[in-house]
Order: sequence, then C-alpha cells, then structure tokens
Amino acid sequence: MLAAVFNGVGDIRVEQVADARVESPTDAVVRIRAAGVCGSDLWYYRGTDPLDPGSRLGHEFVGIVEEVGSEVTRFRPGDRVVAPFSYSDGTCSSCRDGLPTSCSAGGFWGGDASPGGAQAEAIRVPFADANLVRVPSAGDSAADLLPFLVLADVLPTALHAVTTGEVGPRSTVTIVGDGPVALATVLCALRQGAEQVLVLGHHPERLALAEKFGATSTAVSPDDAEAVTELVRREFGDRSSTAIDCVGTQSSVDSALAAVRDGGVFSYVGLPITGAQVTLLDVFDRNVSIRGGIAPARRYIPELLHDLAEGRIDPSPMFEQLLPLTEVQAAYAAMDQRLAVKAAVLP
Repeated sequence: MLAAVFNGVGDIRVEQVADARVESPTDAVVRIRAAGVCGSDLWYYRGTDPLDPGSRLGHEFVGIVEEVGSEVTRFRPGDRVVAPFSYSDGTCSSCRDGLPTSCSAGGFWGGDASPGGAQAEAIRVPFADANLVRVPSAGDSAADLLPFLVLADVLPTALHAVTTGEVGPRSTVTIVGDGPVALATVLCALRQGAEQVLVLGHHPERLALAEKFGATSTAVSPDDAEAVTELVRREFGDRSSTAIDCVGTQSSVDSALAAVRDGGVFSYVGLPITGAQVTLLDVFDRNVSIRGGIAPARRYIPELLHDLAEGRIDPSPMFEQLLPLTEVQAAYAAMDQRLAVKAAVLP
C-alpha cells in the first residue's frame, strides 16, 4: 500500500510499504478515506522536532473497517469509523480514569514501527473495540466521511482546552493562536456558554474565520505581555477569566498568562515542543490555576460526534486544502506556508 514517509526536513514522500494487516485478535484494519495534516506534524517537517528518516506520518484519520480480529466484538467490515490520535487498551487504570493517553499498552500513530501512520491507504488499529468510534455517515466516500475527521484530534483538543479551562456561562475567554485548534476552541468555548471570546493571532484571514465561528472579538497579538494585558482589559473591562494557549511557544504562553485575571485559569493545549516554561512565581501571587496538557481525545469523541451530526457545531470551513495522498508534500507545504488552515489527504 502507499503511505507518507518522512525522508528529511521538508521532504515527505509517498512510498510503497507493507500492507496493514491484523496482527492480534483485538486488531482491526481500516481503509482510510481521509487523513489530516496536523500542526504538530510540521515540527518534523521543519526540523524543530527530530524524526528518523523512514518514519511514517499522520495521526488523524477516518475510514471504513476492512477486517477485524477474532476478539473484536463491536465492529464489522463496512463500518464507517474515526479514531483518536492515540490508541489505548481501554481497560487499564489510566483508561478507566478517563486518561487513555497515559495507557501503558497504548501509543501514537506514526513512527518507524507498526501500526504505522494515518497518512496512508490503510492502518492497523490495535484494541479496536476501545479506540474506534462509529460515525453516522450516509456514504463511504471521502466527501461523506471528511466532516468527522476533526474528531480525531482538533475538536477533542479544543474541548479539552475549555474543559480544563473551566469555561462556562459568563466566562470571558482569551484564545492565543489562530490555527485549527484555536479556531475549534472558539466553537467549544461558545458551546460551553462563554459570554465573550477574544482570539489573538497573526493572520487576518484566520482571525476573520474565528469571527465567522462566533468569536466576539479578534486582534493581531501584540509582541509584549504588557500590551496583551492592556488589549484584553479594553475588550473585557478586566483580564479574562480563562486564557487558553493553543500554540505552545514561550511567546504564546507569556501572552496567555498576561491575558488571564487573578484567580483565573490558564489552560494550555499547544504542544510545547520548543520548551515553553511557566515558573510558579508567575502565578503564585495571582492565584492563577494552570490546567491542560495532551487531550484524552477518545473520552470526548462521543459527545462531540453527537453535536457534529446534529449540526450544532461546524468546523468544516477550516479544511482549505484537500489533496490526493500522492500530493502529501504539497499538503505539508500549504500548511507550513500558511496557505491553508487545515489540509487533508485523500488516499
């Protein structure tokens, strides 16, 4: 089968690899209809996060079950499914506590070993009963299944951001970032009843999309913390009750901390690959709570699936590039050059 393979910085190739197959009785093989390119994938593409050449890429996919192992009871060939960006066994103490990303038997799609990456024609899904979620698609094509691709990562991460950020009715929320997760966080903050949502970003066209999603205000993010504080106070009359970092750089962390009021919540879901830091002294005198981390996506998918299927949330406008799998290099370049908010490849 064909799969996207990392060959070096800025060099993503489509190569023939061994077919995905059932290796354990709890496995399923899913024929992929659409796979996302995530902002975190760009860390490898840019060389910010080292990756071994030959590694497989991608952790967001929707598709159709093609084969199941003898112990899979919840799924059958032909089922239309989505999976979270990580897999877990569903039975360990971490899974039972709602933290499947900490499962000792689990892992993440991609890398240099099975189960492989999601930017491919098919994928092996370990612990299929625990990880797959059936979607109510009316058909089997990429167009039919694409709306559910956001459930793999973007939308659950956004819901995690506002959940850990304790967003609710009358909340004022500052979102730092204008990528897919930040835009989805606008939808989720409003879903939770937020009264006002301010998005700080750097790209006018993305800020316009944030407003389309319902943000009450947007602004180009200032370069220093004092200016951020001043801007947020002008918008809300005070700093915000919740500030959410959807980027993961030191600058974005500093901006979020500058935006949150004393006694508020700083929530972080941006991958801090470059080593962003917060010292306890930054928050001690202000009684700011720090919450967040990697999203336990599988936990959030069912409720988000219901809202997505009912049309209560619609993140689909962020998918601005849909390309064949054979053009995955162009999909990465489009996101790297900010020509698309979100790109997907269609095997």
